[in-house]
Amino acid sequence: MYVCDVKAGLAWYQKAFPEAKAVYLEEFDFTIVNLHGFSLEIVQADNNVGSGKEGTVLYWSVPLLEVALNHFIELGASLYRGPMLIENAVGMCQVQDPFGNLIGLRGKFSDSDFKIPN
Repeated sequence: MYVCDVKAGLAWYQKAFPEAKAVYLEEFDFTIVNLHGFSLEIVQADNNVGSGKEGTVLYWSVPLLEVALNHFIELGASLYRGPMLIENAVGMCQVQDPFGNLIGLRGKFSDSDFKIPN
């Protein structure tokens, strides 16, 4: 994930994924965020690669879409796309982090009165 401020990016992603652990790789002077064996590299954006929506969107499975969406919005993300029902009472959406990157969420709708947070 390319960000304009690596320290702020690491802090935000650790809040966004509370189970994630920061792992410092001394030999590279680099810190990753590890979530159950999946590593997110929080990298300084530059002229070659900027932060933003031009790339792959990873979708995270969440137990309840509404709860996860509210969590991300409380941390300063904004709803970018969706939510939409896709199959078997499962929905999906995309949120934009404060650095302009997209995060996909997939999970069960909590009820039929799903409300998009402001």
